[in-house]
Amino acid sequence: MVVAGLLFLAFAYLAVGQAAANRNGAQTAADAAALAAALDTRDALRDEWVDKIADPAAWQAIFDGGGVLFDGCARAAQLAAQNEATAQCAQKYGLPPGYTVDVTANKSVGDSIVPGTEDTYSKATATAVIEPRCSFKPPGEDADEDTLPTLTCKGEEWILKPDDLTDLPKPEDLFDVHLAD
Repeated sequence: MVVAGLLFLAFAYLAVGQAAANRNGAQTAADAAALAAALDTRDALRDEWVDKIADPAAWQAIFDGGGVLFDGCARAAQLAAQNEATAQCAQKYGLPPGYTVDVTANKSVGDSIVPGTEDTYSKATATAVIEPRCSFKPPGEDADEDTLPTLTCKGEEWILKPDDLTDLPKPEDLFDVHLAD
């Protein structure tokens, strides 16, 4: 009787461990998908900034997440699939902008001594945001058109010259992408 009781407890702990591992896999898929969507959009924001570099009046809107189509959900779905999950993705409006991704694991928790687990799928949610790393002093009315504002990105200064735009900040210099609480 004691041996049967210990075996039952062992199987119960195994079922709990199996469910926890499945849940952790779903959370990993959600985190990766949300970050992938935000990184995809971060790169698009950098490209938009480069396109508008000669118009410093447009910079702040870009650093606030404006001027590009937020279409990173396709990338989120791709990353979720690579992590054996299905994603539902939505843009997070406001500041900072980003994405919220809900995933459902493709594999069930599995058969165990706990009835009903064979039809239970782990779910998880993650939100990734895109925050500007840079600041600049907007040009005044009397600003010289041959001078661009100095861009300060987390202590590093970028002195931009309109006639020499070869050394521009990379997306990761301009924007920070991270999971939000």
